[in-house]
Amino acid sequence: MPGASVVPGQVDGRPNLTLVDADGTLEATFIPELGMIGCSLLHDGEQLLEMRGGPAAYEERQSTFGIPLLHPWANRLRAWSYELGDVRVALDPQSPRIHRDGATGLPIHGLAAAVPYWKVLDVHGDGDAAVLRAQLDFGACGDLLDGFPFPHVLDLVATVTAGRLTIRVALTPSADAAVPISFGFHPYLRLPRSDRRSWTIELPVRRRLILDDHGLPTGESEPIDPAEISGPLGDRSFDDCFDVLERPADGGPAVFALADRRRRVTVAFGAAYDVAQIYTPAGAEFLCIEPMTAPVDALSSGVGLRMAEPGTTFTAEFAIAAEPLERR
Repeated sequence: MPGASVVPGQVDGRPNLTLVDADGTLEATFIPELGMIGCSLLHDGEQLLEMRGGPAAYEERQSTFGIPLLHPWANRLRAWSYELGDVRVALDPQSPRIHRDGATGLPIHGLAAAVPYWKVLDVHGDGDAAVLRAQLDFGACGDLLDGFPFPHVLDLVATVTAGRLTIRVALTPSADAAVPISFGFHPYLRLPRSDRRSWTIELPVRRRLILDDHGLPTGESEPIDPAEISGPLGDRSFDDCFDVLERPADGGPAVFALADRRRRVTVAFGAAYDVAQIYTPAGAEFLCIEPMTAPVDALSSGVGLRMAEPGTTFTAEFAIAAEPLERR
């Protein structure tokens, strides 16, 4: 059996890197110069990611697809300004780095969409694992600091091994100031060649935040039984935030899943991802299972917001895996 490998290529004229596991079952492709977007995830040659507008729309108007990083905040903020301690930040609605939510007019999904500032530090494939490591020096980018004046460095390591893609992000403050932690990812998952009404979902969640008409937390919540919310997706729609996840007794990852008769796809949330956003509009042929380090609007509310202190590193990891259920 050949070892894992990394294959350079291009998509829409942009250089990309594809990580391939040892037996060629799983292939994950990233575009470093476009915000380190995960632009493809093939399992047995079939696409597991929803492409939506693809790289062009992501670059032109921050329209998410694939597996985008949402940084330094995931989901919406309730206003175009926020305060953290004695720091008040006024966001510029005209900034090309800020995406305006079409439904609410609010800033959404942070500042790092499609940024060209990532640098590839290491890429290799040998034995069982294909690895890509890249770095974003956020503190060196003035257009990013304007909207989030907390200098730091992000290290992202993507690893593909034995049918699993693992993405680890390490955030290290690069100045003598703590950095708020409110980032996440937005995987658009799909099951090819099957109707979403036949999909089965597994949601290990114990509490749902009550949201207002703008998708913002009201301060209230309700308990959830995972057995009742899991099951056939059918015609159900979701745009829900869950801030208590069910984990195994040993403290292992919370494992979400999406399956049809042919394939089961799991998303395993490491300990640092203690919030999940589940998103699928009515009739959409995708399901987003979004690992988040803080609830929606944490930069404004402070609820669930953690800080990375100078001299420390905050690390968060999640993994997407696929396994066949039937021979095709």
